[in-house]
Amino acid sequence: MLICCVGDAVLDVIVRLDAPLAPGDDTRARTTLRPGGQAANVAAWAAEVGAEPRLVARVGSDAAGALVREELAARRVTALGPGTSRTGVVVSLVAPDGARTMASDRADDLESIEPGWLAGADVVHVSGYALTDVSAAIRAPRVSLDLSAVSLLDDAFRERARRLRPDLVFATEQEHAAFGELDTTWVVKRGALGIEVDGRAYPAPPANVVDTTGAGDALAAGFLVGGPEVGLAAAARCVASVGSMP
Repeated sequence: MLICCVGDAVLDVIVRLDAPLAPGDDTRARTTLRPGGQAANVAAWAAEVGAEPRLVARVGSDAAGALVREELAARRVTALGPGTSRTGVVVSLVAPDGARTMASDRADDLESIEPGWLAGADVVHVSGYALTDVSAAIRAPRVSLDLSAVSLLDDAFRERARRLRPDLVFATEQEHAAFGELDTTWVVKRGALGIEVDGRAYPAPPANVVDTTGAGDALAAGFLVGGPEVGLAAAARCVASVGSMP
């Protein structure tokens, strides 16, 4: 199965806090640099669960971009897309309980998609961060969309999502409620409670939560390859280690 992931590839700066942040003061932490970005994460996990991944994203020619490209290649991810000078950076603050808060500098958006980048794809998975007007031209046997963040869900985003006509949409409970109606199959992410697929509940397997960054992306990759159980197993593996990729 060839899964083509359209969206973002960034450098993740993961800051694991030993205690809650103390405003105006110092908090001890452990910091790690890893490749990330929603589409890149899904591509890496797709390779891990047995699919052939392809990533369409803008990766810069800077030092951050070189690190991201090297790490993606090590994970068997083929990266395509237009060049740019600057790679996006996302700072993920991970609390002692594993919950995370992100500050995102996503650099340049995709402005066009060449048909050859998607050629032969069995599934095209689109990150909400990359749902631009050109996404309406995406066609594949199966198209999926991740809503990504409640802050993205304005009327223009909803209209682009409807033009994309996704067969499958991944969303948190808050994103699902904020989006409204869409004729699709909804995969609603409920954290430790698991997921709901068009109203049917699937519980999450037990997991030792270390870092929740990328769990939804692992879920999406596993779901696209093997269904709910494979997706939930991938998410459980993701949260048990630091970083958003296997």
